Amino acid sequence: MARLARQVTLVLVEEFGPLEVLQRLSDPFWFQAFGCALGFDWHSSGLTTVVCGALKEGLRELGPDTGLYVMGGKGKTSRRTPGELLALGDRLGLDPEPLVYSSRMAAKVDSAGLQDGYQIYHHTFVFTPHAGEGATGAWCVVQQGMNSELRLARRYHWLSTALEDFVCEPHAAVCCDRRDDVLNMVAQEAEAAREMSARLACERPEKVIGEMERVQRLELPHRHHLLLSDVDPSRLRKIFLKTYEEQPQGFEALLGMAGVGPKPVRALALVSELLYGAPASFRDPVRYAYAHGGKDGHPYPVDRDTYDRTIETLKSAVSRARLGQREQLEAMRRLARF
Repeated sequence: MARLARQVTLVLVEEFGPLEVLQRLSDPFWFQAFGCALGFDWHSSGLTTVVCGALKEGLRELGPDTGLYVMGGKGKTSRRTPGELLALGDRLGLDPEPLVYSSRMAAKVDSAGLQDGYQIYHHTFVFTPHAGEGATGAWCVVQQGMNSELRLARRYHWLSTALEDFVCEPHAAVCCDRRDDVLNMVAQEAEAAREMSARLACERPEKVIGEMERVQRLELPHRHHLLLSDVDPSRLRKIFLKTYEEQPQGFEALLGMAGVGPKPVRALALVSELLYGAPASFRDPVRYAYAHGGKDGHPYPVDRDTYDRTIETLKSAVSRARLGQREQLEAMRRLARF
């Protein structure tokens, strides 16, 4: 899988440049087709982790050649992404802090800004310093969350060149098998709730905590999306003291603060609506191909001979193209058009 992922990527870079690779990885349908071409199960949550892992392994040490660097991964490896980006900055002589911030904010949005019941456990950050048109760099993020009760996964795609605001409709795509009621503080229609939450975070903790305690004495209908059981004023007092001291300017600054996770965001959203009529959004943002078979035997077992021939064909095409012999790549273009 790593060998084939490497050769497919090399062809894309040779034909279209590294930015095209980021754009395709941020496309959930292309990403899924890529995973199936590598031989993974189309219906498995493991497709995300294996495709990203194969890409990271396949492109290891090829950054100067491809202009692409793959960071992060699954579980503990995902939490090492900032350190990997800092090391990359030293090697390339660039400022890594904007990349570290982007990685952290993508993870923070999908764990606290968008609360959909899927625990993030996989985060891959792909970066190119060669974005073209005078740009200093571009990145994409592919991360995945798991809902253990539903036994379902949800994948989140980000693309820097399509990103206008980290906290307003930031995703290139969000993919899952089902749509649910969620707290979506990054929806466009939640602008008032974001603004009011940031303002409340700058108030003295006594005011916010007092309103939360009053809320606990109310009787709300069962259909209310924000449950009172989610709000524990005594446990949130410390974090609201911190937000009051730091005075975050805007919802993005609030969300980016250490310690501000799902519960403070839920509490602020609830109080914002009760005090100022600024409703949050509960709109869920969530919206197959085979080349060599699948490892689970569907629709047929992986054909290793054909798999190896594909790798060698792509490898030969890239090698010849770099020598000015583009016949094989042109043949693949004609086949794609056909």
